[in-house]
Amino acid sequence: MLPHPTLATHYATPEAKPEFVNQLFNRGAEHYDAVVDWGFLRSGAAYRHWTLQQHGLRPGHHLLDVACGTGLVAVAAAKILGTAEHITCLDPSAGMLGIARTKLAATFVLGRAEALPFADHSFDFLTMGYALRHVTSLEDTFREYQRVLKPGGKLLILEITKPAGRVGGFFFRLYFRHLYPFLTRLFTRSTDARDMMRYYWETMDACVPPAAVLAALAAAGLTAVKRNVVLGLFSEYSALKPALSP
Repeated sequence: MLPHPTLATHYATPEAKPEFVNQLFNRGAEHYDAVVDWGFLRSGAAYRHWTLQQHGLRPGHHLLDVACGTGLVAVAAAKILGTAEHITCLDPSAGMLGIARTKLAATFVLGRAEALPFADHSFDFLTMGYALRHVTSLEDTFREYQRVLKPGGKLLILEITKPAGRVGGFFFRLYFRHLYPFLTRLFTRSTDARDMMRYYWETMDACVPPAAVLAALAAAGLTAVKRNVVLGLFSEYSALKPALSP
Protein backbone atom coordinates (compact mmCIF):
# COMPACT_ATOMS: atom_id res chain seq x y z
CA MET A 1 0.00 0.00 0.00
CA LEU A 2 1.25 3.44 -0.95
CA PRO A 3 1.00 6.05 1.82
CA HIS A 4 -0.61 8.33 -0.77
CA PRO A 5 -1.40 8.13 -4.48
CA THR A 6 1.25 8.97 -7.06
CA LEU A 7 1.63 12.76 -7.34
CA ALA A 8 1.92 13.02 -11.09
CA THR A 9 2.91 16.69 -11.02
CA HIS A 10 6.20 15.63 -9.40
CA TYR A 11 6.97 12.09 -10.60
CA ALA A 12 5.36 9.74 -13.10
CA THR A 13 5.49 6.39 -11.30
CA PRO A 14 5.87 5.10 -7.72
CA GLU A 15 9.33 3.87 -8.67
CA ALA A 16 10.39 7.44 -9.45
CA LYS A 17 9.24 8.78 -6.08
CA PRO A 18 12.41 8.04 -4.03
CA GLU A 19 14.70 9.97 -6.33
CA PHE A 20 12.35 12.94 -6.44
CA VAL A 21 12.00 13.02 -2.65
CA ASN A 22 15.75 12.64 -2.10
CA GLN A 23 16.59 15.53 -4.40
CA LEU A 24 13.86 17.70 -2.89
CA PHE A 25 15.25 17.27 0.63
CA ASN A 26 18.86 17.48 -0.51
CA ARG A 27 18.15 20.93 -1.94
CA GLY A 28 16.17 22.14 1.05
CA ALA A 29 18.22 20.55 3.84
CA GLU A 30 20.06 23.71 4.91
CA HIS A 31 16.75 25.45 5.62
CA TYR A 32 14.83 22.56 7.18
CA ASP A 33 15.58 23.14 10.87
CA ALA A 34 14.74 26.83 10.84
CA VAL A 35 11.55 26.32 8.85
CA VAL A 36 10.32 23.56 11.17
CA ASP A 37 11.31 25.53 14.27
CA TRP A 38 9.29 28.68 13.58
CA GLY A 39 6.62 26.83 11.60
CA PHE A 40 5.56 24.97 14.74
CA LEU A 41 6.05 27.92 17.08
CA ARG A 42 9.30 26.56 18.52
CA SER A 43 7.40 23.76 20.27
CA GLY A 44 8.91 20.84 18.36
CA ALA A 45 11.93 20.06 20.55
CA ALA A 46 9.92 19.93 23.77
CA TYR A 47 7.20 17.83 22.16
CA ARG A 48 9.65 15.31 20.71
CA HIS A 49 11.43 14.90 24.05
CA TRP A 50 8.17 14.55 25.99
CA THR A 51 6.69 12.06 23.52
CA LEU A 52 9.75 9.80 23.53
CA GLN A 53 9.67 9.70 27.32
CA GLN A 54 5.95 9.01 27.42
CA HIS A 55 6.37 6.08 25.05
CA GLY A 56 9.06 4.47 27.16
CA LEU A 57 12.45 5.39 25.73
CA ARG A 58 14.96 4.81 28.53
CA PRO A 59 18.75 4.87 29.09
CA GLY A 60 20.31 1.68 27.83
CA HIS A 61 18.01 1.32 24.83
CA HIS A 62 19.50 0.88 21.36
CA LEU A 63 17.51 3.20 19.09
CA LEU A 64 17.04 3.25 15.33
CA ASP A 65 15.73 6.56 13.98
CA VAL A 66 14.46 5.89 10.46
CA ALA A 67 14.20 8.82 8.04
CA CYS A 68 16.09 10.81 10.65
CA GLY A 69 16.32 13.91 8.45
CA THR A 70 18.43 16.53 10.18
CA GLY A 71 18.43 14.57 13.43
CA LEU A 72 15.69 16.36 15.35
CA VAL A 73 14.22 13.20 16.90
CA ALA A 74 17.67 11.71 17.49
CA VAL A 75 18.83 14.81 19.38
CA ALA A 76 15.81 14.55 21.69
CA ALA A 77 16.48 10.84 22.16
CA ALA A 78 20.14 11.43 23.03
CA LYS A 79 19.10 13.71 25.89
CA ILE A 80 16.96 10.91 27.32
CA LEU A 81 19.52 8.16 26.74
CA GLY A 82 22.34 10.31 28.08
CA THR A 83 24.46 9.48 25.04
CA ALA A 84 24.24 9.13 21.26
CA GLU A 85 26.43 6.02 21.33
CA HIS A 86 23.43 3.69 21.03
CA ILE A 87 21.59 5.70 18.37
CA THR A 88 21.60 4.77 14.69
CA CYS A 89 20.24 7.36 12.25
CA LEU A 90 19.14 6.28 8.78
CA ASP A 91 18.00 8.50 5.92
CA PRO A 92 18.02 8.31 2.10
CA SER A 93 18.99 11.99 1.73
CA ALA A 94 22.71 12.69 1.93
CA GLY A 95 21.94 16.38 2.42
CA MET A 96 19.77 15.78 5.47
CA LEU A 97 22.26 13.31 6.95
CA GLY A 98 25.03 15.87 6.50
CA ILE A 99 23.17 18.29 8.78
CA ALA A 100 22.39 15.58 11.32
CA ARG A 101 26.06 14.57 11.58
CA THR A 102 26.92 18.02 12.91
CA LYS A 103 24.59 17.60 15.91
CA LEU A 104 25.43 14.32 17.61
CA ALA A 105 27.93 11.46 17.60
CA ALA A 106 25.50 8.77 16.49
CA THR A 107 25.95 6.14 13.79
CA PHE A 108 24.73 7.44 10.42
CA VAL A 109 23.60 5.22 7.55
CA LEU A 110 22.38 6.15 4.08
CA GLY A 111 19.40 3.94 3.33
CA ARG A 112 15.66 3.48 3.01
CA ALA A 113 12.96 2.29 5.38
CA GLU A 114 11.75 -0.37 2.96
CA ALA A 115 15.10 -2.22 2.98
CA LEU A 116 16.86 -1.65 6.29
CA PRO A 117 20.56 -2.69 6.19
CA PHE A 118 20.52 -4.17 9.70
CA ALA A 119 20.36 -7.64 11.19
CA ASP A 120 17.21 -9.10 12.72
CA HIS A 121 16.49 -8.21 16.35
CA SER A 122 18.95 -5.29 16.50
CA PHE A 123 17.08 -2.47 18.26
CA ASP A 124 15.04 -1.92 21.41
CA PHE A 125 13.25 1.16 20.08
CA LEU A 126 12.52 2.43 16.57
CA THR A 127 11.33 5.93 15.69
CA MET A 128 10.18 7.68 12.53
CA GLY A 129 9.39 11.38 12.67
CA TYR A 130 7.06 12.92 10.09
CA ALA A 131 8.34 10.87 7.17
CA LEU A 132 5.92 7.96 6.78
CA ARG A 133 4.36 9.74 3.79
CA HIS A 134 7.66 9.45 1.91
CA VAL A 135 8.03 5.66 1.83
CA THR A 136 6.98 3.61 -1.19
CA SER A 137 5.18 0.80 0.65
CA LEU A 138 3.62 0.69 4.11
CA GLU A 139 3.70 -3.12 4.13
CA ASP A 140 7.39 -3.37 3.23
CA THR A 141 8.31 -0.65 5.69
CA PHE A 142 6.43 -2.14 8.62
CA ARG A 143 7.74 -5.65 7.93
CA GLU A 144 11.25 -4.24 8.07
CA TYR A 145 10.47 -2.46 11.33
CA GLN A 146 9.14 -5.67 12.83
CA ARG A 147 12.22 -7.57 11.64
CA VAL A 148 14.90 -5.29 13.11
CA LEU A 149 13.20 -4.74 16.47
CA LYS A 150 14.15 -7.00 19.32
CA PRO A 151 11.36 -9.13 20.82
CA GLY A 152 9.36 -6.78 23.00
CA GLY A 153 10.82 -3.75 21.20
CA LYS A 154 8.81 -0.55 20.69
CA LEU A 155 7.89 1.30 17.52
CA LEU A 156 6.88 4.98 17.53
CA ILE A 157 5.87 6.85 14.38
CA LEU A 158 5.11 10.56 14.62
CA GLU A 159 2.96 12.11 11.92
CA ILE A 160 0.78 15.10 11.16
CA THR A 161 -2.75 14.12 10.19
CA LYS A 162 -5.30 16.28 8.45
CA PRO A 163 -8.20 16.95 10.85
CA ALA A 164 -11.48 15.24 10.00
CA GLY A 165 -13.76 18.16 10.93
CA ARG A 166 -14.69 20.97 8.53
CA VAL A 167 -13.41 23.80 10.68
CA GLY A 168 -10.16 22.07 11.61
CA GLY A 169 -9.68 20.99 8.00
CA PHE A 170 -10.18 24.56 6.76
CA PHE A 171 -7.53 26.04 9.03
CA PHE A 172 -5.18 23.10 8.39
CA ARG A 173 -5.44 23.70 4.66
CA LEU A 174 -5.10 27.46 5.03
CA TYR A 175 -1.90 27.17 7.02
CA PHE A 176 -0.10 24.23 5.43
CA ARG A 177 -1.14 24.79 1.82
CA HIS A 178 -0.94 28.57 1.65
CA LEU A 179 0.70 30.34 4.60
CA TYR A 180 3.50 27.93 5.45
CA PRO A 181 5.02 27.74 1.93
CA PHE A 182 4.57 31.49 1.44
CA LEU A 183 6.27 32.37 4.72
CA THR A 184 9.01 29.83 4.06
CA ARG A 185 9.84 31.52 0.75
CA LEU A 186 9.64 34.96 2.37
CA PHE A 187 11.95 34.20 5.28
CA THR A 188 14.47 31.89 3.59
CA ARG A 189 14.41 33.48 0.12
CA SER A 190 14.72 29.92 -1.14
CA THR A 191 12.43 28.37 -3.73
CA ASP A 192 13.85 24.97 -2.74
CA ALA A 193 12.66 25.44 0.85
CA ARG A 194 9.26 26.63 -0.39
CA ASP A 195 8.92 23.62 -2.69
CA MET A 196 9.80 21.31 0.20
CA MET A 197 6.94 22.76 2.27
CA ARG A 198 4.54 22.65 -0.66
CA TYR A 199 5.26 18.95 -1.01
CA TYR A 200 4.83 18.60 2.76
CA TRP A 201 1.26 19.81 2.35
CA GLU A 202 0.50 17.74 -0.74
CA THR A 203 1.50 14.49 0.92
CA MET A 204 -0.47 15.27 4.09
CA ASP A 205 -3.53 16.13 2.03
CA ALA A 206 -3.35 12.89 0.03
CA CYS A 207 -2.23 10.55 2.83
CA VAL A 208 -4.18 7.38 3.58
CA PRO A 209 -6.41 7.57 6.68
CA PRO A 210 -5.08 6.56 10.10
CA ALA A 211 -7.13 3.35 10.04
CA ALA A 212 -5.10 2.16 7.05
CA VAL A 213 -1.82 2.82 8.86
CA LEU A 214 -3.02 0.92 11.94
CA ALA A 215 -4.17 -2.01 9.81
CA ALA A 216 -0.81 -2.18 8.02
CA LEU A 217 1.05 -2.17 11.34
CA ALA A 218 -1.04 -5.06 12.62
CA ALA A 219 -0.65 -6.97 9.34
CA ALA A 220 3.14 -6.76 9.74
CA GLY A 221 2.91 -8.84 12.93
CA LEU A 222 3.17 -5.98 15.41
CA THR A 223 0.96 -5.94 18.51
CA ALA A 224 -0.54 -3.34 20.86
CA VAL A 225 -1.07 -1.15 17.80
CA LYS A 226 -2.41 2.26 18.84
CA ARG A 227 -2.84 5.83 17.66
CA ASN A 228 -2.70 8.67 20.13
CA VAL A 229 -3.87 12.06 18.84
CA VAL A 230 -2.55 15.35 20.24
CA LEU A 231 -4.42 18.60 19.55
CA GLY A 232 -6.40 16.85 16.83
CA LEU A 233 -3.35 17.17 14.58
CA PHE A 234 -0.36 15.12 15.73
CA SER A 235 -0.61 11.35 15.39
CA GLU A 236 1.54 9.07 17.53
CA TYR A 237 1.39 5.54 16.10
CA SER A 238 2.88 2.98 18.47
CA ALA A 239 3.26 -0.79 18.45
CA LEU A 240 5.30 -3.61 19.97
CA LYS A 241 7.12 -6.55 18.52
CA PRO A 242 5.80 -9.67 20.28
CA ALA A 243 8.07 -10.98 23.00
CA LEU A 244 9.51 -14.48 22.67
CA SER A 245 7.44 -17.24 24.24
CA PRO A 246 8.96 -18.63 27.45
